[in-house]
Amino acid sequence: MTEERAFWVAWSQITGIGPILLRRLHQHFETLEAAWTASPEELQCVEGFGWQTIETITNARSHVNPAALLQQHEQDNPCFWTPADAGYPHLLLEIADPPAVVYYHGAVDPGETQGITPTVAIVGTRSPSEYGKRWTRKLTLALAQAGFTIVSGLADGIDTIAHQACLEVGGRTIAVLGTGVDVVYPWRNRELAKQIPHQGLLLSEYPAGTQPDRVHFPRRNRIIAGLSRVTLVLEAPERSGALITARLANDYGREVYALPASLDNPRGRGCLDLLSQGAGMILGETELLETLASLPQFIQPKRSSDQLSLLDLQPQQHSTPKPPLQLDPALQQVLQAISPEPISFDRVVQQAGLATATVSSALAQLELMELVTQLPGMRYQKT
Repeated sequence: MTEERAFWVAWSQITGIGPILLRRLHQHFETLEAAWTASPEELQCVEGFGWQTIETITNARSHVNPAALLQQHEQDNPCFWTPADAGYPHLLLEIADPPAVVYYHGAVDPGETQGITPTVAIVGTRSPSEYGKRWTRKLTLALAQAGFTIVSGLADGIDTIAHQACLEVGGRTIAVLGTGVDVVYPWRNRELAKQIPHQGLLLSEYPAGTQPDRVHFPRRNRIIAGLSRVTLVLEAPERSGALITARLANDYGREVYALPASLDNPRGRGCLDLLSQGAGMILGETELLETLASLPQFIQPKRSSDQLSLLDLQPQQHSTPKPPLQLDPALQQVLQAISPEPISFDRVVQQAGLATATVSSALAQLELMELVTQLPGMRYQKT
């Protein structure tokens, strides 16, 4: 797969070709090597590739030798994965926009890259209250001691506390950066960044030497959500990067939980909003561990080989009962928008084509009729 690895790196260097377009290229041509030699007319058959983009690609390809680029890239960045590599994190392959290259520094755990080791993201505000600090530490300690890998973003506040508490008890933690793995931001976390590689990983989609940029940090949130089976938002105001992570986790079909906050605490208003939209509520360490232990994705699958089957991570489905013949039209419309597979609340609203308030009311009635079940992470499915 060395050749294909070279083409993932080469394509990632072309301006305007992001993760979604790269995925479309790969799906259309089956290999990025084939895409590299495709004609402009063949490229135009791929969704999202207009003539301006194709012209950029044509010019870039004429100046790049993928094999030579890979050799130089490996010298500058000793440790990285592409989707062509066996070590590339399986959970990231499940999302719609996986990074073309994932750079890492630290101790690799095959269980994490294969999606077997349970991973939980802990995110929140950069300026937490004492309540937020206390509960971040308590929950992180409980999860780390129970064997969960803690994923966060090395930012000030909740992220820092989560990484530190995990390291204190010898747990594993993954820090997803908005810089190169050799650049620490914020600088005051430099000692923490030195410790993490001994008990986990520093990860980034940006090559060595990449400095902080305000556009990098919202983008890295999708990697935090993508690497994690569950995302915990422990304290977040109404405008917070943590809420972006929660929304992305929900879009990826992952579980979302929030720590309830006081109405007098503006730093926790975002958590209350998440709870009102159907996020699971964190009620304590014991309760959280019991809830996570019951989730199908945290039940260790039986494997006959080293390759993890994604089917092993899916909940067992049951036959769907026929709905009553006499249903209000709005109820019928909402019910038809829900499949046996979990679906997000926003997706139900979109497919039903009704007002949000109407859909919310209909879902409540359908739950009472035992036709629909609400799942953690603001998702629903037919019972």
